[in-house]
Amino acid sequence: MNPRPDPRTDGPSSAPSGAPFQVPGWVPGVHPAWLPPSAMRSVGRRRVQVHGDGPLVATVRAEVGQAQAHHGGAGDGPPDLVLALSPAEPPDAFAVSRAAGVTTVAAGDGAGLLYGLFHVARLGEAAFGEPFPPRAHRPAYERRMVQHWDNVDVHPVMGQVERGYAGGSLFWDDGALRADLTRAAAYARLLASVGINAVSVNNVNVHATEALLLTDRLGDVATLAEVFRPYGIRVHLSVSFAAPARDLGTADPLDPRVAAWWALATDRVYEAVPDFGGYVVKADSEGQPGPFAYGRSHADGANVLAAAIAPHGGVVHWRAFVYNHRQDWRDRGTDRARAAHDHFAPLDGQFLDNVVLQVKHGPIDFQAREPVSPVIAAMPGTRVAVELQVTQEYTGQQRHVCHLGPMWSEVLGFAPWGADGPAVAGIADGLTGVSNAGDDPFWTGHPLAQANLYAFGRLAWDPHLDPVGVLDEWIDLTFAPDTTADPGLLRGTLHAVMDDSWRTYERYTAPLGIGFMVRPGHHYGPDVDGYEYTPWGTYHFADRDGVGVDRSTATGTGFAGQYPPPWSRVYGSPRECPDELLLFFHHVPYGHVLHDGTTVIQHIYDTHFAGAEEVARMRRLWSRLPAGLVDPAVAERVAERLDEQLRSAREWRDQINTYFHRKSGVPDAHGRRIH
Repeated sequence: MNPRPDPRTDGPSSAPSGAPFQVPGWVPGVHPAWLPPSAMRSVGRRRVQVHGDGPLVATVRAEVGQAQAHHGGAGDGPPDLVLALSPAEPPDAFAVSRAAGVTTVAAGDGAGLLYGLFHVARLGEAAFGEPFPPRAHRPAYERRMVQHWDNVDVHPVMGQVERGYAGGSLFWDDGALRADLTRAAAYARLLASVGINAVSVNNVNVHATEALLLTDRLGDVATLAEVFRPYGIRVHLSVSFAAPARDLGTADPLDPRVAAWWALATDRVYEAVPDFGGYVVKADSEGQPGPFAYGRSHADGANVLAAAIAPHGGVVHWRAFVYNHRQDWRDRGTDRARAAHDHFAPLDGQFLDNVVLQVKHGPIDFQAREPVSPVIAAMPGTRVAVELQVTQEYTGQQRHVCHLGPMWSEVLGFAPWGADGPAVAGIADGLTGVSNAGDDPFWTGHPLAQANLYAFGRLAWDPHLDPVGVLDEWIDLTFAPDTTADPGLLRGTLHAVMDDSWRTYERYTAPLGIGFMVRPGHHYGPDVDGYEYTPWGTYHFADRDGVGVDRSTATGTGFAGQYPPPWSRVYGSPRECPDELLLFFHHVPYGHVLHDGTTVIQHIYDTHFAGAEEVARMRRLWSRLPAGLVDPAVAERVAERLDEQLRSAREWRDQINTYFHRKSGVPDAHGRRIH
């Protein structure tokens, strides 16, 4: 069987034979995000030569041509910018240099050339200033993936997009593929500009209609692949583990008939989509079927799909989000945090090479503060991708400003074996992000939430980037400070609002590592006991004497012991545990003294008052921007969202403080109003 063609070199053409590729047009009334025409001004003003052939080189030529048409470049004379393929560079990589008045991008393939072009756009005029020697740019990970939780049918509870806070799907429209995929093409361009090269197009919770994408509706997947292909992005598909049961009555992964079914189905996928990327599977998780039904392991389940797709060069992203969601809240020995490690660590080394175990960055579920999942360090014989949630399910749902770049940088910089060992960034096989984009006019609902999608792509390319610098890039591209009346004021305001916004959100919602104090179902707004007595888990165990979950090895669930030293010792000790995670790992009295000398109960009061005050400050800063400094539509939407954030932050403050005041009976040392 022939391996799949590579769309970056010899794959299907990005345009019909003889027809030049056209850069996707913007839909009227849709914000251009970080690629407005001004973002390509430094390129469009210059004479540019593009050397090389192939579909993605054609995309580069089209991008350059559009930029020049808009900004008046081209013309006769020697080039200012040369973009050329070079066998000296590996795939996806490029080098940028400047000498003798010419800036040169040398790339290993068409994808690298495309990434190099967008890098020059990020540099702006700095790319055409003083000479500089070649600077190499190589992605840290081969696969940099965005995953959509989009439903083909509108789900009666979750809607068109599960946990989506930016409108409807870019791909699906109540049971059908969208007739107009212009925005999907523009989205592909946005993703490629930050180095994303893979996208899954449907929900990991595979419902009846979504299951047909693998078989009866494979043509829809092929159409979407055509949309993403010109920007070097491979389409992946979420599939149901139980798919063969429709024809065979069983999905037992060790049944030869099931293996044959997957092999035949996969062959048909690649006939329709020769550059198909692979499968994403959520199994034995929150009601989704899996190998446990047949007494098989998750390695058995993943490997039957991996064997079918391996001849084509595809991969299987197998999610490790497996836990008992029907537990008894009275049983303190059942710990949702332990579950992924308990299920998967014993299977290390048993997965085929083209299985990527996809692990959420924390052991619970994308809370505002969690420790890094111990599974990431526990499986050296398995390819592990770290899953990040770009859509802000538990961090404000894109109604609150919550810039997640700093959180992700902390996760990627965490060293499981201590300072002398590798960090998560060096252990991971790749990053996957749950997309926050939809058909909202601003793509992400909150215009400032675009920065999270941008930051995810940039960190997936280089996990060592400074998130403040990445935010600067986004500001420069999105708001074009060099054409703004007062760029210093705008830049300063955006940093003042966004830099510390994740910690601000944490302050008014999640004290000392406690999470999930949200309203059940939609997960927006405070409900301290909302999940405390449900089968989904127990998360704070607050009583009159104290608060927190004992996950120590000495007296608790033993979760702390899933980490290698020194963290197993640090997390296991209430004296050594970092304050920001104290209540995640320990049940302590309200009078327990933190490292900064504050008691737990006073910390709860202080941070919730401070968080709400910080949101009020953010709102004031935004309101003081002069009219016209920001697009009026953007200014109005951000102001509306900040109004809601302030209302919500005050609600969080009042409910959390009142709850713990009534539990503890301890007054606020500063005499502030608690209801």
